Amino acid sequence: MIRVLLADDQPLIRAGFRALLELTDDIAVVGEAGDGAQAVELAGRLRPDVALLDVRMPLMDGIQATRRIGATPELNDVRVVILTNYALDEYVFAALRAGASGFLLKDIEPGDLLQSVRVAARGEALLSPSVTRRLIEEYVSTPPRPAPSAPGLDRLTGREREIVALVGRGLSNEEIAAHLVISGATAKTHVSRSMIKLGVRDRAQLVVFAYESGLVVPGASA
Repeated sequence: MIRVLLADDQPLIRAGFRALLELTDDIAVVGEAGDGAQAVELAGRLRPDVALLDVRMPLMDGIQATRRIGATPELNDVRVVILTNYALDEYVFAALRAGASGFLLKDIEPGDLLQSVRVAARGEALLSPSVTRRLIEEYVSTPPRPAPSAPGLDRLTGREREIVALVGRGLSNEEIAAHLVISGATAKTHVSRSMIKLGVRDRAQLVVFAYESGLVVPGASA
């Protein structure tokens, strides 16, 4: 059973999401919060598998709540997914930096919502390749180009840096395998080892690292 926490300051939206999620036998809504502070408190008490957090909430917004949850060792297994009204909400990239595993649009199709919760519960990032490229390009292209260095970068082998760069460009494990002419299992192993070395929680965090470290240059061709 996948245990879900809902956090949104609009009761009707929470009710709608709860109704959809509880249509299945493998998902249960274990708590609801009307603000970010309450979401953090409930996450600590209920230990959900997935926390669906609205970006804009009173007392504490979704980004602050995500950061608080991510900074609590006991909540390391809680996957935070940000709810937003726009595909390129100005807060989405900040949420990824804060530790979110991805984001969902509030007008998502019911079937896609259920599948997304399952994907998040497995620890996978809720960012399709096209959305990854569009989102990161939008929010990382404006600052000056970073130098190719960042904490943890020196721990990666040359092959692992190449793998992380391809993840940052939005390629799946299968696409990475085809690009480098290696097996899918080998690609997956490289991705997993890179995540362990860098201390990142999931693929979304690996994408952020790829851009912030300079392994991927915004605007460059894939």
